[in-house]
Amino acid sequence: MIYTSPHSNLSNIIGTSPEDIDNRKQGSDRFLLMAVVALMMFGVLAVYSSIAYFAESKSTTAFTLITGHIIKLGIAFVVMLIVSKINYHTLAKFSRLGMVISWVLLVAVLMFGTEQFGAKRWLNLGGFTFQPSTVATVALLLHVCVLLSEKQDYVKDFKRSFVPIMVWVSITCALIGVQDFSSAGILFGICLIVMFIGRASTLQLGTLVLIGVFGGMLLLNQSENRKSRIDDYITQVKDIESTRILQGSGYQAQQAHIAIAKGEFFGVGIGKSSQRDFLPAPYNDFIFAIIAEEYGIFGAMSLILIFTLILFRGVVFISKNAEDTLGSLLAIGCTLTIVLYGFVNAAVASGLLPVTGLPMPFVSYGGTSMLFAGLMVGILLNISKHHKDRRTMYYG
Repeated sequence: MIYTSPHSNLSNIIGTSPEDIDNRKQGSDRFLLMAVVALMMFGVLAVYSSIAYFAESKSTTAFTLITGHIIKLGIAFVVMLIVSKINYHTLAKFSRLGMVISWVLLVAVLMFGTEQFGAKRWLNLGGFTFQPSTVATVALLLHVCVLLSEKQDYVKDFKRSFVPIMVWVSITCALIGVQDFSSAGILFGICLIVMFIGRASTLQLGTLVLIGVFGGMLLLNQSENRKSRIDDYITQVKDIESTRILQGSGYQAQQAHIAIAKGEFFGVGIGKSSQRDFLPAPYNDFIFAIIAEEYGIFGAMSLILIFTLILFRGVVFISKNAEDTLGSLLAIGCTLTIVLYGFVNAAVASGLLPVTGLPMPFVSYGGTSMLFAGLMVGILLNISKHHKDRRTMYYG
């Protein structure tokens, strides 16, 4: 659990003088920064290898698409650096406004959204297409952490703490869930973890988990697409089909398994993937399968280790050594979001989870998800500048 001092109230923190904040500032976590750069390099190579078929369908070239991907990576990196310079307490002041804007965008995508790949998740504003769910994810994590920080003196109170926080969480996740059930489920789970670490009542959270499981089952039964994905996954676990190429249900997972099997230990070589011509969205949802095929188990495990390093730095160092409750909770929320998206993407390609359609941060083909992943890393880097002990931060 996080230690809470009498001065952890957000209003007291925001009221700290700039001179005091500057005196506590140190350099950003260089290990986290190096890990993110390594993911970006992995992503450029993997996307370039897997995007040829997609380029043909769009009547363009792989070089054009990879150039666009690199530009988006550059924008995400610049956003990350800019946000790392903004004190996270300043961002906390706008958490409620961020929530209101994200709700407006989520409602707008339900009414005017663009449908792609059978899902209405994208909103087009002035020629710029983005996913409002990514905006809502960052806004909700920030606002939940702010509320927990403000309510530490009575955080276990049901009416004053639990209910107000869950109103924000429930409405946001419900709006996202209509468009993207997988993203809503992960976000809901991360919020519960952050609340648990923020000293919310275990009994209240446990009851909510049971209600959430029941509600999730109801939502699954209301969507034939979601039901088919679960059925395919159960069938895949019970009876692995290896004697014939599946068509329709199970095709994606089987092609991903073939890609991973072809890679063996050291892979078939950079740019030599054959499964990229058969896998749907190999540059996004199944990017991990392409990496496993070209770089083998060695390359795939290296990628997992990079995400593990981010988890380690974010939770064990940045969160543990943050100067206040808000910084600790925000570091955990941002870290878990980035790492869980990466792990879930890898688990889907490996057959450990049903097909979800979640991208791998900084590795999958560029989009708004990469931009907001950069924003979250920027927040982490800023939190790492305001810590209790520089020596502990860098050398454990």
